[in-house]
Amino acid sequence: MKILVYNSGGGLGDSIQIFDLINSLIAKFGSDNIYYLSAHKNHFNHALSDYNLKPKELKTNIIYFGFRWWHLLVSKKKILKDNSLQKFDLIIDIQSKLRNTIILKQFPSNKFYSSTFNFKFCSEKKNYKSTKFENINILRNIELLISDEIPLTKFKLNSIDLKYFQEAKKLLPDNNYIGFSMTQGNVYRKKSWPIDKFLNIAEQVSKKNKKPVFFVEKNNKELIHKIKSNINNALFPEMESTFSGPPLVTALSSRLEKAISIDNGVMHMMSLAEIPMIILFGPTNSKKFSPKLKNIEILDSKTIYQSDDITKITENDVMSVLNI
Repeated sequence: MKILVYNSGGGLGDSIQIFDLINSLIAKFGSDNIYYLSAHKNHFNHALSDYNLKPKELKTNIIYFGFRWWHLLVSKKKILKDNSLQKFDLIIDIQSKLRNTIILKQFPSNKFYSSTFNFKFCSEKKNYKSTKFENINILRNIELLISDEIPLTKFKLNSIDLKYFQEAKKLLPDNNYIGFSMTQGNVYRKKSWPIDKFLNIAEQVSKKNKKPVFFVEKNNKELIHKIKSNINNALFPEMESTFSGPPLVTALSSRLEKAISIDNGVMHMMSLAEIPMIILFGPTNSKKFSPKLKNIEILDSKTIYQSDDITKITENDVMSVLNI
């Protein structure tokens, strides 16, 4: 069965959130039968390649596929021919924008799945479950559509090369580490919590004989300098390694006792280690973007203070749930 998965999300976190879906499809149908089309860069073949989830890329040579109405005029049959395909057995549209869905539906397929317009574009009417806040319901809905069971096959840490965990143990050889991630990738929404508040938390953590570990890009020298100037025992393990990238972040996270993060890509990399986390949300939807794990505490300014201003969350709010 040849399956195309279409994802319009552009961030690393958007791709990490569908790890279990992709992994389940690969386990059921084989990696050679799963094709992936992203409206943005295909992170599975680039930044996330060392997680070893390797769906085949559907090559179109079109940037932001699905985001322009003129994409309707592109010959979808030619794209399939260029990828040595005739048609798909199943197309899975995991987004819900009308324009993108209409454009995607032009690809020849036997079955089509999309939640757009309350599943109106699906090739068959079924009693589908809402996928608004539960990506895993996509898998259950596909089972209904194709009348076949697809076991949930969760992503496992041992899919990552052992060398990353060996490096992580060298960099963080002890216990009592508390991780911090404070910078946002998406510049269009104010998701960052004030740096000074993070520093206050790190100072309190240090007084409790914990070791603050900061996940900051190496080129963010100004921020690194500020943290070092205020927190004497601050650790920046990525700066001490020749390794880099998301798999190292996940491996390092497996060495942490707990972590505190805003809604960003690093938070999703950390969540793959399934460690206890505190995640701070402001304008973004915590129900949609928070990892579905039991040991996560959500501090959402919209819930606590009826405001999407993340800065309203206080240090006391964080320390009350940090519980160290």
